[in-house]
Amino acid sequence: MLKKSACRKGLTLVELVITVTILGILASVVMPMAEMTAKRSKELELKRNLRTIRTAIDEFNKRYEKSVAEGKLPSVAGKSGYPPTLKDLVDGFDFGELNPPRRKFLRRIPVDPFHPAEQGREPEWGLRSYADKPDSMIWGGEDVYDVYSLSEGTAIDGTRYREW
Repeated sequence: MLKKSACRKGLTLVELVITVTILGILASVVMPMAEMTAKRSKELELKRNLRTIRTAIDEFNKRYEKSVAEGKLPSVAGKSGYPPTLKDLVDGFDFGELNPPRRKFLRRIPVDPFHPAEQGREPEWGLRSYADKPDSMIWGGEDVYDVYSLSEGTAIDGTRYREW
């Protein structure tokens, strides 16, 4: 004769309910942490991309000023020495040098992770020219002095992405 306990197989309903409840509690804790981690990584990418573009703009300006000082480019009154468009950082600019004829500062325009461009379009950034006010949200069109995110979102620290 078999023992009663040896024939019993499977889980009871109580054990199953307890297991599902514990998994539900763990999932409710993990999901917000995963969302926060994803947002934090996008914020780091945005900071890195802004720094990359701003560094390229500054390098363009340094190269322009050096070319004017060396007499390779004529000094033009009212010209700031900043790139006319972001595309000029990618396509290159002629500073009057023999080699290379067009100096490039970016391989591609970085993407704003909080305001991605539509499929097949160039990444979009908010632009400010040298003549614009520091907090201007309208580009004067003369040159590109600064960039900012077009996202309306708020960062983890409470600041707006547009203000970075």
